[in-house]
Amino acid sequence: MRPAPAHVIRAGVAVLGIISVGAGLWAMLAPHSFYDQAATFPPYIRHFIHDIGAFQIGLGGCLIAALAFSDALLVVLIGNALGAISHFAGHVADRSIGGRSSDPYTFAALAILLVVLAVARWRTSAPD
Repeated sequence: MRPAPAHVIRAGVAVLGIISVGAGLWAMLAPHSFYDQAATFPPYIRHFIHDIGAFQIGLGGCLIAALAFSDALLVVLIGNALGAISHFAGHVADRSIGGRSSDPYTFAALAILLVVLAVARWRTSAPD
């Protein structure tokens, strides 16, 4: 069996990254619609749908970042930072329905740390 050409693999990664980020944004921005169409496991809990969205945005971000950067650590930092920012946004949006009052601050701190690490790694990594 012949290996797939690099451009076919890159195109597949791009499509899957876009689908993942798109699904994540759908879950974050229209959680009830996402639940009704894609995640019909009762009970409906808006915050858990937001968590799914944050997770998908992070995974898709890793796929897309891998197309732009060859530095594996930078790629995972970018994906984790995107997921953490999305997770923080979900906790802010859902602060009135539960969780701890400190959650938005905790998740903001984690997101900021990941962004700082990603920027620091980007500044010190070799150009692609």
